[in-house]
Amino acid sequence: MDISLTTDRLVIRDWSLDDAEAALEIYGSPDVARWLTPAMERVGDLAAMRSVLQAWHEAQPNLPPPRGRWAVQLRDSQAVVGGLGIRLLPPYEDDLEMSWQLAPGAWGNGYAAEAGRALIAWAFTQEIEEIFAVARPNNVRAIAMAKRLGMQWVGETTKYYGLSLQVYRIRPSDLPE
Repeated sequence: MDISLTTDRLVIRDWSLDDAEAALEIYGSPDVARWLTPAMERVGDLAAMRSVLQAWHEAQPNLPPPRGRWAVQLRDSQAVVGGLGIRLLPPYEDDLEMSWQLAPGAWGNGYAAEAGRALIAWAFTQEIEEIFAVARPNNVRAIAMAKRLGMQWVGETTKYYGLSLQVYRIRPSDLPE
């Protein structure tokens, strides 16, 4: 799904192969990769990152909205600082998961919250009822971000990925007026 969302400081847009170096700063970082779910491992080099981006680019048009993966770009400098995704959670593929990843150098600036809120608002225009986020219990940054996005804690489960995960959910009625 080709989208382009803008906020005061960011553009959320489809990934491009030209983003490979910036994407590697995110998905190749050990500090980011340690929290990625088993659905994605740390990307080891630029060629592998290009392959990942190519796969995402090819899959994107075939995903029903609001599913997809997008780059988070600074409006001023055009630098890609992160990525967002909405995908089906395994094993039953009936729950939508939102994920966010930022390059470590971009942490602490509020970019994930700003981009996440914009993506959530758009996602709820696509006739869905809820979005989940899952985090390992010791991933305090992800848990804090889920709460910052307005998500409510719904419990802990091993349903997804076979890991013990904290589950957060947001519904349209949870959005600020």
